[in-house]
Amino acid sequence: MTTKLVVGNGENGMFLQDFLAGRLDLSRNKAKQIIDSRTVFVNRKRIWMARHSLRSGDRIELPDKDTSYTPSAAVKATILYEDDDYMVVNKPAGILSNGQKSFEERLRKQLNLPSLRAVHRLDKDTSGSFLLAKNQAALERIIPLFQQRAVIKIYEAIVAGQVEPRIQTINTPIDNQPAITHLRVILGNRYASHLQLSIETGRTHQIRKHLLSIDHPVLGDKNYGTRLPASAHTISITRQMLHATSLQFIHPVTSRHIHVNAQPPPDFLSCLRTFRLL
Repeated sequence: MTTKLVVGNGENGMFLQDFLAGRLDLSRNKAKQIIDSRTVFVNRKRIWMARHSLRSGDRIELPDKDTSYTPSAAVKATILYEDDDYMVVNKPAGILSNGQKSFEERLRKQLNLPSLRAVHRLDKDTSGSFLLAKNQAALERIIPLFQQRAVIKIYEAIVAGQVEPRIQTINTPIDNQPAITHLRVILGNRYASHLQLSIETGRTHQIRKHLLSIDHPVLGDKNYGTRLPASAHTISITRQMLHATSLQFIHPVTSRHIHVNAQPPPDFLSCLRTFRLL
């Protein structure tokens, strides 16, 4: 669901921040926070400038509060796999994977495990399989597997439009560096497609950039999904529909084959239903 507002004659020329503050009975700081979240649309175009000047008749749309995902410190981590050295957790969207105020930091406190370290990273708004080492020795043993591309990561994405099944590999360079993404269409229609993806290289935002390069950006992507016109359904999506489905590797200590799957979160499944991809 979305909140829909129309700019009146007396509001012509008003800045977006002031308009939202007045219409929604918010402080200017709160209105600025909403705009900064890149979830506000003016005439079906995503706008993130607080001083965007409005014209009478402009149509403003933004997700209702109850449809936005709001990660909370109270969210309990779902542990998918654990042994003496490693842990794989289903990371929720909306929180940094590592660094200050991150999921990594939250887990250390929740589990009372100060030595816990993230082995890789997921974008803030990407959910799914997230691998952590429980001690320094385990971290040092697993890093070479990532460097050798011996850790298999599978993702799912919901993207704009119908992706041609013949498109199976994207190899457009990213920042003048080689980049390879493989994809499979799970289900698609003229509005959206559900994809399974794997990457041979690990460039920053590789999947999101590669999908944009074939004109099928990830739905809800606030950085790379702004080119296409929005619809009533896409406006209600408050984060990028990208999920790290599975993680596979050979355990560097026990030599066991570890294969972990992460269930997509409710907002991802809801998006699939909205676009009839389930």
